[in-house]
Amino acid sequence: MTSFDGLGLHLGNLHLLSDAESRSLSAENPTGDRGAGALATEGMGAQNARDLGVGWKVAPAVKIAPNSVFELGDIAGPGSIQQIWMTTTAENRSLILRIYWDGQDHPSVETPLNDFFASGWGQFAQISSLAVCVNPKNGFNSYWQMPFRQHCRITVENLADTECVLFYQVNYQLTEVPEDAAYFHAQFRRTNPLPYAEEYTIVDGVSGRGHYVGTAVAWGANSNGWWGEGELKWFLDAEEAPTICGTGTEDYFCGAWGFQDQGRYHTFTTAYAGMPVIISPDGVDPNRTQTRFGLYRWHITDPIRFRSDLRVTMQALGWRSGGRYLPLRDDIATVAYWYQTLPTAPFPEFPDRDALEII
Repeated sequence: MTSFDGLGLHLGNLHLLSDAESRSLSAENPTGDRGAGALATEGMGAQNARDLGVGWKVAPAVKIAPNSVFELGDIAGPGSIQQIWMTTTAENRSLILRIYWDGQDHPSVETPLNDFFASGWGQFAQISSLAVCVNPKNGFNSYWQMPFRQHCRITVENLADTECVLFYQVNYQLTEVPEDAAYFHAQFRRTNPLPYAEEYTIVDGVSGRGHYVGTAVAWGANSNGWWGEGELKWFLDAEEAPTICGTGTEDYFCGAWGFQDQGRYHTFTTAYAGMPVIISPDGVDPNRTQTRFGLYRWHITDPIRFRSDLRVTMQALGWRSGGRYLPLRDDIATVAYWYQTLPTAPFPEFPDRDALEII
């Protein structure tokens, strides 16, 4: 056996052999067991494959009943999720993705499906980054490495009153996990509207040792004018004042001067940061009255380390008369991504369907 554990493949070590076992969850192999794929006799493609039989795309997807939870994965460790691909017919924010590590009762990942892939507004926009890719049309891909030692459980809850279809593939490997490997976490929050002069909380109550690795934001402007003057702050290990404090919202997302050139916003998508979504009143749809933005920032080369706890906040600031800052009351939804040791502190109560709805 080589010293390579298989958790950190890149071009520099792709040639190294490993004893890791490659597995995959999909509707065609819902258990991920060796030799258990493409054996379905019933499924969404059964009628289409009636002339061909078993092995010919009999079960390409699953149907999730209204107001129900579908268990997508139940994996005995040790191992690591390497890549997730999904697409669905469900309405935006009606499917909730949850991941549980090592038998914990509460999830370490809890977020609407679209938001997890930095697509909170539900409108297709290409994302070409290292951690998340969204490809035509709404092919959602995650490349976050997610090691686990004992067990991994993945569920998808359908909050809607209608049935939906989910296509999925979760590629993982069974392999030893190094002692210093932490567990992947992702938490969704939304505040609409943000109370006046109150900082938005991206994440709070994190307990353990770890590092913060990313932020996805769906920002809805509830007033005219520039919205991104506010600062982001990381409070590490019970700090009363932050050690890390950014200089502006567009600065944090690796842009400058309001993402504008010649008076117009510009979308962009890069390996580590992007603003792939801009939704503006277009003069065609009279009901499209708000301006909305989708952004992401991955701390892949610059993870933010914490030893015991973490809190992250973001200000919503514009401008008012006299060259003064204007605290905004915008619609802000975020997903925070981080790695940490277990146990996971329970997340805040998850929003209900009405609180999630985009209106």
